Amino acid sequence: MNVSVNFSGLRLAKWYQFALRFFFGGSICVLAGMIAEKYGPGVGGLFLAFPAIFPASATLLENQQKEKKEKVGLHGTIRGRKVAGVDAAGAAMGSIGLMVFAAIVWQLLPGRAPWRVLLSATVIWFAVSVAIWRTRSLLVHRLKRKTQRAL
Repeated sequence: MNVSVNFSGLRLAKWYQFALRFFFGGSICVLAGMIAEKYGPGVGGLFLAFPAIFPASATLLENQQKEKKEKVGLHGTIRGRKVAGVDAAGAAMGSIGLMVFAAIVWQLLPGRAPWRVLLSATVIWFAVSVAIWRTRSLLVHRLKRKTQRAL
């Protein structure tokens, strides 16, 4: 799988899709703030690691794929769910990287230069996220080869 960015999808998005993402992201941040108010910033900060726009993006991706298939006369429910599932897997892998980032900042920030801690945590977040992605990719390829040999 090659990772790429395609900005042409921005033209296809409707205004309410952006509003929905903004709403979900803001709601998650407000919820994290309320949790921090009640249980302290250490606990509340953990909830900021939740991918705030994931609920909206999964729903929008599913609907977009479904509409795309229905335009050519096919039933796109299964395709939409699969695409949303791939998005969920990516969000889960990214969340692990964000948790590592948060743990490093939490442990190292007191008494150290903030820019060094943030830079180190960012580099480690990137390394962990890439390692998780590569590991998953290798496991999927091995599983496919094993399944093909069994047939």
